[in-house]
Amino acid sequence: MLEVSFNSPQCGWMSIGFSDGVNEFHTTTAYSPHETALPDLMSILTALADGGGDQTGREGGSDEYTLKWNRDPEEFDFHFIRNGTELTINIYQYPTEERDAAERELVYSFTGPLRDVIAAFAETFHQLYEDRDTDEFESNWRQPFPFEEYEEFKAKTT
Repeated sequence: MLEVSFNSPQCGWMSIGFSDGVNEFHTTTAYSPHETALPDLMSILTALADGGGDQTGREGGSDEYTLKWNRDPEEFDFHFIRNGTELTINIYQYPTEERDAAERELVYSFTGPLRDVIAAFAETFHQLYEDRDTDEFESNWRQPFPFEEYEEFKAKTT
C-alpha cells in the first residue's frame, strides 16, 4: 500500500515522501522554477483517474505523464504510466537542471492499483487543504493553494 506525504511548506520548500512498505523516497522540493508543479500534479492525477485524457481538459489525451519538479540543483521527473487499472510511478533524479537523460537515476518506483494510488494522494492533498490556513500555505509556499485543481481532483476521485 502506497503512502504519500506532502508536509507543510516552509520558506518555499516542501518535504514530500513516498513509502510502499518495501521502498521509500523522501526529498524536499522547491516552489520554483516549476511553479505549477503542485497544481499540475493534481491535474495529472485527475486525468489518470478519469481514464486518461489530457490534464488540460482536451479530449484524446494520454495514459502517460511526466511532471517536472526540483530540489535545486537536482531536478526530478515524476513519471506516471497508467496500464488499465494499474498505475506506475517512476521518480527520476537528475544531478543538475540540465536534465541529461544519460545522467538520470531512478530513485523510486511503485506500481499498484490506480484507485489505491489516487486515494493515497487524495489523503495528503486533503491534509494540505485542511492545514492551509494554519500552515500559512500561501506565504510559506510562496504561491496560492491550487483550489481549482484540488476541486477538480476531488470531483473525479470521490
